[in-house]
Amino acid sequence: MQAQELNYWQPMVHPAATRQTPPKTIVSAQGVEITDVDGHRTLDAVGGLWNVNLGYSCQPIKDAISEQLEVLPYYSSFPGVATDKAIELSHALGQWFREDGMQRAFFTSGGSDSVESALRLARQYHKIRGDKDRYKFISLKKGYHGTHFGGASVNGNAKFRRNYEPLLPGCYQIAAPCVYRNPFNENDPAVLANLCAKLLEEEILFQGADTVAAFIMEPVLGAGGVIVPHNSFMPMVREICDKHGVLLIADEVITAFGRTGAWTGSRLWSTQPDLLCSAKGISNGYFPFGATMIGDKVVEAFENNADTFGDVGHGYTYSGHPVGAAAALATLEQLRTNDLAANASACGVELMAGLQSLQRKYEWVGDVRGIGLMQALELVSDRESKAPLAKAQMATLAESVYQHGVMVRTSSNIVILSPPLVVNSEHIAAIISALDAGLSSLG
Repeated sequence: MQAQELNYWQPMVHPAATRQTPPKTIVSAQGVEITDVDGHRTLDAVGGLWNVNLGYSCQPIKDAISEQLEVLPYYSSFPGVATDKAIELSHALGQWFREDGMQRAFFTSGGSDSVESALRLARQYHKIRGDKDRYKFISLKKGYHGTHFGGASVNGNAKFRRNYEPLLPGCYQIAAPCVYRNPFNENDPAVLANLCAKLLEEEILFQGADTVAAFIMEPVLGAGGVIVPHNSFMPMVREICDKHGVLLIADEVITAFGRTGAWTGSRLWSTQPDLLCSAKGISNGYFPFGATMIGDKVVEAFENNADTFGDVGHGYTYSGHPVGAAAALATLEQLRTNDLAANASACGVELMAGLQSLQRKYEWVGDVRGIGLMQALELVSDRESKAPLAKAQMATLAESVYQHGVMVRTSSNIVILSPPLVVNSEHIAAIISALDAGLSSLG
């Protein structure tokens, strides 16, 4: 396809770059493979965009979508009406997230919507309780929370913020517990976790605890480079938030449905948040859908409220879309039936071993990190200085990997891997082989 034939602006790229270098045009997919317009088939190690956990051939989800389109293709979930599928899904999600302390669902159209909803509900929770000065949010540098103004405001990466500032006031970031790059030059994950947790408490106290509404974090940071905190970090955060009356929002848009090897990222760290954002894998990417899950004390505050501060003045045209709800119900059933969290854990061990072998082989590989089937290589031109590999070299590597049969995602100097949760040992070997070829192409 010629560059001029692409008549839309793509997300996350300069429009001029698209004109100069046309994107690969994907025309079909089967199993864990995608096929471009030239007939070139590749293993999708991106998993769509962290979301096609069951691959591209999950017939039960397709059937559920088709059947729902025949019966009720759409109806609103605004006051006075609801659809049977949205009601059924709310109960299914209540069961799915019960161990995480979640009671209710607020349906959205995707991850950015789910984060926006959580931020709004967090502020409203404090207003209901009479704490009307609690409006501030704290988050992690390197964290990613979507692209709405609220989500962009709590994002911890300047490239998602700079061009749109000024953003939402009252949003502050602290250092993330990233062992490879942190302001303390600390290599011990447990020590680093403690230092970052102390930063959180210091920031809460500096801002004034009575002004802070919530702390939001990904249990495993995804787009920021697949940063896996020490297992003590999120429990410490929970304790600090409780101490100061601050809500804990878990952004589980990526981690909520088994990608880490646990059914939720919060559960991985034995922590119950107050609000939990989900999307992506909830419908296997087959339909735009999401849900903000609401924990016990937030539910209690809202449902026992007797004035207008409890009115939820927020929602979307497609909240609880019946086709999306049907897709989500089928997805949850398939994830559970096939125990894909366990498969993500097992295949993740194999993937990590393969990536570590590449690190031993190539000086370009500065760091390997991840858990389950969300892993990353951080590439450098020099291990001692940790100078990031140049953009042109990253493009060369990605193209070489693609030509050797695997699609990967690159972000700055990081190669991100998030294949479908249905991959097997053969697929993992193919990913490592293609990455080997790509790294070899760098010289």
